[in-house]
Amino acid sequence: MKRILTVILAISLAAAGWSCRGGKKPEIAPELATSDEALFKEAEKYVRKDAERARLYLRQIIDSFPKSFYAQRAQLAIADSYFAAGDEGNMILAATEYRQFISLYPYSPSASYAQYQVAMCFFKKVLKPGRDQQKTTQALAEFKRVVTVFPNTEEAEKAREKIKECEERLAEHNYVIGYHYYRIKAFKAATTRLTEVLTNYPFYTGLDKLYFVLGDSYFLWEKHDQAVPFFTKLITDYPKSKSAKKAGQRLKEIEVIKSKPVPAEKPPVKKT
Repeated sequence: MKRILTVILAISLAAAGWSCRGGKKPEIAPELATSDEALFKEAEKYVRKDAERARLYLRQIIDSFPKSFYAQRAQLAIADSYFAAGDEGNMILAATEYRQFISLYPYSPSASYAQYQVAMCFFKKVLKPGRDQQKTTQALAEFKRVVTVFPNTEEAEKAREKIKECEERLAEHNYVIGYHYYRIKAFKAATTRLTEVLTNYPFYTGLDKLYFVLGDSYFLWEKHDQAVPFFTKLITDYPKSKSAKKAGQRLKEIEVIKSKPVPAEKPPVKKT
């Protein structure tokens, strides 16, 4: 009886707070407050049309019935409700709630889903290549955690695909920066950035254009021997690429340059 009264009082106080914020006071029957299942079903009625009200019921389940099966479902439903909102602030809250679920229920069959959703909270907010890629980097780390901690799950399979997308985006981002350096003739910075793409993202789908820009950076930097392998690789691996023809022309130019006799050094002038 004491527990029932405590539950009812807690809901009443929460409802009062709701009213103070200008919202409509939820009408919760006393018998509803004593049942985790009833509270959960009530939350389901509002989760789409009034998420804040739904979360009121869901949190009551967690507070009053922490060992209940519905407490797990409530924690996950709260996270999902924030995720569904989609904006930056709600995504941060969603990630926090998903992590809380994993912390409370690490052996739950839904733990892999929660971890995947943490990653998606960042992935949904990634920016285009050329802009800040912090969200992409965070998403990549969280997707890798799905694969590491939950390797044999459906979420791990989906995470592997998302990892490819994140790495492709990061590779393109670095290529865009490297290309910018190439255009302004900052060849040392260009070759450094583009080489990082080759090292870190070997499955980048834009390798043909990268090989040309990297090779041409060395060519224009007058480091012809270092340019040759990239032009050759481009022609060999991507013979139908638009850049392959230009790479062939560059190789011919290098041959001409190398065929020219090296000017003989003038003997030092003897001082009289």
